[in-house]
Amino acid sequence: MVGSPPWHRWALGLHQLALSEKVSPQKLVRLLDEVVSHIDDMATQHGLEKIKTIGDAYMVAAGIPEPRPDHAAALAEFALELNDWIGGSTAPQGHDLQLRIGINSGPVVAGVIGKQKFSYDLWGDCVNTAARMESHGLPGEIQITEATRQRLGESFRCEARGEQEIKGKGAMTTYLLRGRATPAG
Repeated sequence: MVGSPPWHRWALGLHQLALSEKVSPQKLVRLLDEVVSHIDDMATQHGLEKIKTIGDAYMVAAGIPEPRPDHAAALAEFALELNDWIGGSTAPQGHDLQLRIGINSGPVVAGVIGKQKFSYDLWGDCVNTAARMESHGLPGEIQITEATRQRLGESFRCEARGEQEIKGKGAMTTYLLRGRATPAG
């Protein structure tokens, strides 16, 4: 399958949590399970497709396997809600957790490959760029590319971050997603 949905990745700073608070492996697994299970529910509510978790990163996409015209807005709404949840008073087990969220929009290739432990996955520059938006982002922030900013139009408030040097990409104009635009009047 080839499509053009936005791709989204977030990472939770649990490595620092485990080291600084000496969280037991069992407690860390329970915390991750609680966080990921809640986010799975949120993704389902927003009609998004969970791709996978990798360590403390969670990958989700909109517009696959079925295209949808509002894919960028659906991911933006999800990211804003997720950031509010993780940073709010409902954060799991009373931990002060922060996310770095990265969103990019563009073509991807999706499918299932291999003979064992089948999993649906995505490939392409769009996926790599979203991962770079997350890894070069700021804690507690949602960093998006110019492509995603254009797809969101005037429906969302974005703050220009200017050109950022992104590993493997060079200088890229990025934005911080701030929220839904307030209606005029």
